[in-house]
Amino acid sequence: MANQAPADVTQPGNAVTDPAGTGNTAGRNFPPKGQPLITGFNRIGLWSLYIKEIRRFLKVQTQTVWAPAVTTLLFLVIFTVAMGRSDRLILGVPFATFVAPGLIMMGMMQNAFANASFSLLAGKLQGTIIDLLMPPLSYGELMIGIVGAAITRAIMVGGAVALAMAMWPGVEMQAAHPWAIIWFGLMGATMLSLVGLLASLWAEKFDHNAAVTNFVVAPLSLLSGTFYVISNLSPLFQLISRANPFFYMISGFRFGFLGESDIGNTNEAVLGAAVGVGVFNLVLGIVTYRVLKSGWKIKS
Repeated sequence: MANQAPADVTQPGNAVTDPAGTGNTAGRNFPPKGQPLITGFNRIGLWSLYIKEIRRFLKVQTQTVWAPAVTTLLFLVIFTVAMGRSDRLILGVPFATFVAPGLIMMGMMQNAFANASFSLLAGKLQGTIIDLLMPPLSYGELMIGIVGAAITRAIMVGGAVALAMAMWPGVEMQAAHPWAIIWFGLMGATMLSLVGLLASLWAEKFDHNAAVTNFVVAPLSLLSGTFYVISNLSPLFQLISRANPFFYMISGFRFGFLGESDIGNTNEAVLGAAVGVGVFNLVLGIVTYRVLKSGWKIKS
């Protein structure tokens, strides 16, 4: 009989054999063409995307980290000068000490939004979005990488703002409840990162993104009790303020520094708000993931 030709070991799905008769076999099959080789969680790809996003905003850190700190410090200077009397107390502390945590949180949230809303939008406008969609990353990993980088920028901005305010006369930066500082800081940055990612999916030009910043993010952050306590408002506007998620982020963050806030003055009073913002971010994250996975406005 004629010798049989060895099995084609190059075809997908065939076992890797040893036609030379050495006795060694690979013991595994090649997957069919088009089937991804990476299974499970792509840690290397996610880390690469995260580092790429970090390096992107660190290349212009004067604009993305230090400039927001200076701008936020100017808010503190202007409002403390406008208030006039240095002995004015709010929640039992001087006005400058009262307003400082709110300004830190406001700076963190606004910069988290700015960072998350840029990547996909710039890719759509410049035609480079394929660089984000083609790598072997799932939609969840893509969302985590972009949101994680935005949270990192928010933390850097918050640290820079806190450092600037700690050196300002009349501001006392103390951590009465560290857990509230960490939790509400992360939740605020996460919320605006997810909103920024949704905005970048919806926007078709930078003007659309700026509209969200100017007509949604900025008003909600400025009208959330950053510069005042809502007890000074009428009952109707107090109700409106309590419907604003920014209010809970800023008041909870302030509670972490001062031990007092519009929400309450004990851990038990603030705990409900802490759980609420966590659930809100969870729902917002699910919505963002589903929109991203649908390919809305990013796939032709």
